[in-house]
Amino acid sequence: MTNRPVNPTIAQIREISQPVSVTGRSNAEHWVADLYLRKISPYLTRILLRTPVTANGVTYLMIATGISISGALLIPGTTGILLALFLSQLQMLWDCCDGEIARWRETQSPKGVFLDRVGHYLTESLIPIAFSLRLMGWPEKELTDWKIPFLGALISIMILLNKAFNDIVHVSRAFALLPKLSDSKESSAPTAGWLRIAKAPFKVLAVQRLFHSVEMTSIIAIVGDRQPLVTFGLYLAIFVTVGHLVAILGSRKFESK
Repeated sequence: MTNRPVNPTIAQIREISQPVSVTGRSNAEHWVADLYLRKISPYLTRILLRTPVTANGVTYLMIATGISISGALLIPGTTGILLALFLSQLQMLWDCCDGEIARWRETQSPKGVFLDRVGHYLTESLIPIAFSLRLMGWPEKELTDWKIPFLGALISIMILLNKAFNDIVHVSRAFALLPKLSDSKESSAPTAGWLRIAKAPFKVLAVQRLFHSVEMTSIIAIVGDRQPLVTFGLYLAIFVTVGHLVAILGSRKFESK
């Protein structure tokens, strides 16, 4: 563990805990972090550095907050939706802070990476299920029709597959004794011309990002409690999942360099 001060300045935190290798990642950094959360997070990180809480401890807070988003969606009315929207932002703020604390204290670990993955898998896969149950009036009403909850569960499966695809790439490279894949646009670039053309529109219309907790809660807040949102969401989730698989197989992610 480093001997850095426990009461650093905001400038010091930004220099050490927000390196370009993190803020400049092409895929891993969420747009709300770029837009405003990385501007706020050093102030919370500075407070947390004065406490005994570890980086992994903050990650546990992120996980609990993420799961709470789905719990909030089960609260009837606008209150539940607004609470879920707030919790999705808070989850992302914790997600910024845990890494900043780990980099400041030099306590990065595989366990921390694992917990982070668990947090996002749980958070984003539970939201469609919770929203589907909300549409059925559960837990205030007894479930008599399982169609919408079933469709919500299928969306969750698609979300889990999408996340797993990214991690399976790294696992496959590790088993093949290849070096760690850099998070760069070059590694994701399609090798075939037709795939480059097919992917071009999604650089602007990034529908693949709609299944993040921030986007899902924002859409629910805008559209409201409408059952067609689940049906359309499933079609979109299947499209994104198939497209993601094709994009990975047609990229340079399995090359040795």
